[in-house]
Amino acid sequence: MPYGELIEYFKNKKVLILGFGREGRSTYRLLRRFYPDMPLGIADLNEIEAPDKITAIHTGEKYLAAMENYELIMKSPGISMRGIKIPPVVEITCQTDLFLRYAPCIKVGITGTKGKTTTSTLIFETLMAGGKPAVLIGNIGIPVFDSLDNIEGRIAVIEMSSHQLEFCKASPHVAVFTNLYEEHLDHYDSFAAYASAKLNIARFQSEKDFFIYGDELDENELLDFGPLKGTRIPIRAEEAKGQVFEAAKLNDRLLGKHNRLNIMFTAAAAGCMGVGEAALIKAVTDFKGIEHRMEPVGTFKGIKFFNDSIATIPQAVPVVVEALGDADTLILGGMDRGIDYTDLITYLQSGAVKTLVCLPETGYAIGNALQKTSSKAAVVYAKDMEEAVRHAYKLTAAGQSCVLCPAAASYNVYKNFEQRGNHYKELVRALGNND
Repeated sequence: MPYGELIEYFKNKKVLILGFGREGRSTYRLLRRFYPDMPLGIADLNEIEAPDKITAIHTGEKYLAAMENYELIMKSPGISMRGIKIPPVVEITCQTDLFLRYAPCIKVGITGTKGKTTTSTLIFETLMAGGKPAVLIGNIGIPVFDSLDNIEGRIAVIEMSSHQLEFCKASPHVAVFTNLYEEHLDHYDSFAAYASAKLNIARFQSEKDFFIYGDELDENELLDFGPLKGTRIPIRAEEAKGQVFEAAKLNDRLLGKHNRLNIMFTAAAAGCMGVGEAALIKAVTDFKGIEHRMEPVGTFKGIKFFNDSIATIPQAVPVVVEALGDADTLILGGMDRGIDYTDLITYLQSGAVKTLVCLPETGYAIGNALQKTSSKAAVVYAKDMEEAVRHAYKLTAAGQSCVLCPAAASYNVYKNFEQRGNHYKELVRALGNND
């Protein structure tokens, strides 16, 4: 049974489930399965219905104050502890931490500002192609506790966000750290705090473990966060060569330097598991792509449309534009989280894209800044996504591409980047089929 030590960990503790979304509900199901009579607490900003008669509910603006009345807090990833004073007698943990500590399997963890999902999926598919039973769980949408019934004898491939790593006291056997850029600055006290949360993926490794990281991560900066015991495997984009990358060139869902790096991360991680090139070539050849990541929407009225709604940082724009090679129109803008756009404005000033369709809030700021330069790019402003897509149809040259690459979060208008990407795709198709 995979539950022994994990379930014992909760015994005789007063437990609060902090956040009752997908992961919080998963935690509740596990605890009620093994402790049907244990008093529990659930705290959430939103109103929720008590799932049973012995679970206390704490909701509303002051829901975090409930922590004072509990010993063990099972925190959901979406809840920020920024500026929150944590009671000294309270322990905060999460599903990812306890899974890493107690699940009886080999764990491969993947984090990074960008590239997590593609790399995690490629690693999973490579392991399966190489005859290694695996599960793909974590930030990709499957709470790790939901895999426990079938985890023994499998390799757990776990996509890990900084929020899931923030309170971890254990690290996976193989850790992959793709890259690190300014992101989620509304969730952490500083960029250093965000980076430190990410580095928990390797901080608790032993000498028997492996730490794979991208060439954009400075090794000296990593050492600032403390000694790392895992064997280090740096990945350099310029070293990409061989049959695997020839196969990748034939798959239009793996275009660009960033995907070459994702493939190299996969090769290194699979190699640590004893899986070689043949399995990787099969995974790369068969890779179907992931929604909202340079996703082809279709060709309408002679224009090729792409959806890269996952692009929530400015560094994503050059990557996507250069990978596509014919991006004529760029739709960008979203929630302002205090990210610096200076480098992106400089890049756009160079004429990489002919037309910029700017959405609130950050798109307006970028457009205004660009118009004060010598840039020849056409800048137009749209009040919402529908107006942005209408502009794209009018301004994009036939035979060229329009890409939604917001370089910002979606929360000023949408629930998440998926909802934003889906709305964009619906509008592209509706307006494209409207004569």
